[in-house]
Amino acid sequence: MTTYRQVLAVPGMASLLGVSLLARTAITADVMAVTMYVVLGLDMSYAAAGGVVAALTAGVAAGGPLLGRMIDRRGVRTVLLATVAAQVAFWLSVPVLPYAVLLAAAAAAGLLMVPAQSVTRQAIAATTTPAQRRAAFALESVQGELSYIVGPAVVIVCAAKTSPGAVAWAVGAAIAAGGAGIAWLNPPVRTEDEPAAGTAARPPRRQWLDARMIAVLTMAFGTTTLLSGIDLAIVATLEAADQVSWAAGVVAVLGVASVAGGLMYGALPRSLPTWQLLGLLGLVTIPAGLAHDWPWLCVAVIGAGLLTAPTLSTVADAVSRLAPAGVRGEATGLQSSAQSAGFALGAPLAGVAIDLSVPAGGFAAAGLAGLAAALTGYLLSRLPLTRKPPARSDPARAGAAELTPAGADAGSGPAPH
Repeated sequence: MTTYRQVLAVPGMASLLGVSLLARTAITADVMAVTMYVVLGLDMSYAAAGGVVAALTAGVAAGGPLLGRMIDRRGVRTVLLATVAAQVAFWLSVPVLPYAVLLAAAAAAGLLMVPAQSVTRQAIAATTTPAQRRAAFALESVQGELSYIVGPAVVIVCAAKTSPGAVAWAVGAAIAAGGAGIAWLNPPVRTEDEPAAGTAARPPRRQWLDARMIAVLTMAFGTTTLLSGIDLAIVATLEAADQVSWAAGVVAVLGVASVAGGLMYGALPRSLPTWQLLGLLGLVTIPAGLAHDWPWLCVAVIGAGLLTAPTLSTVADAVSRLAPAGVRGEATGLQSSAQSAGFALGAPLAGVAIDLSVPAGGFAAAGLAGLAAALTGYLLSRLPLTRKPPARSDPARAGAAELTPAGADAGSGPAPH
């Protein structure tokens, strides 16, 4: 716990994590808020709701690197205030928009979603020491799990008791409040010896988007593909057992296990390679399909939960270490886009496997997707570099050239995935 106390003692860190949690919880809930509005407010089908969700998700995936690039050029506060204004406009108008207009507006809102996660990760990289970074990114991953557990559940409960339009307004207000709070804090995303936003040299993309970075992004994609597939496989397994009402409980167990795993991993004295963590996550996911009722399924998903936050945190750590200062925002945005794409693909992939076999096929497909991404990441990270790494003023970062996306020297603190 000493390491966590040190992280939270970093000036501004506790406030940033608190405000970011508000924003991320609301952002996690936005898909459910839109779904409830289309189904209950517009009295349309779940397929119609899926269209709006797809538009919103596609916008988020496309907007990640664009907003990151703007942060690199204009700074955090300017981008946050612009995205807050866009979210206020969208969510205020949701209850009065016809469906066709809502589709287009959702895509635009996704493109300009408040980059709370990206800014938090950049601030962690800029303000923590190498010895603190693993614990800091573990807290960030735990924050994400908490938002996933709380956000959608609160929206479902509120939508059942109040107007879905009012719920949409509340979600929009929370996103705007969180984004404005981060803008007010204006956390640093550069270390003291790195040039400020807009003044740092931007190396050509081919210099930093190399095999190591692509390996990390591939594993980010694979991790969320696996997690999205697990969610659908849980529902399918319990539906086959006529116990679908227990799905929320099993997902909650998965989330709580992830929180526990993240906290335990952040307190460890050394890191594990990302490809190893993701490979283990894939391996423990496959046999979860052997469970056929909710009590055993709760037990079966604990292993996957314990490895989820550690895997996500090492990915974030690796991206922050491999990206030069002038493009760190864009690189973090690419990570967010890769993870969004994985979430979008995971459920359809598991769904096809379930339709062609049995519910256990969903767990197998999700686990195999994770294993494939881990193997691909490992092989890519072992490719020889064709260039010298850019010079780094921070000695701890200077060793990044020797880091694979999965690990670091045992004595140098947290390792990138």
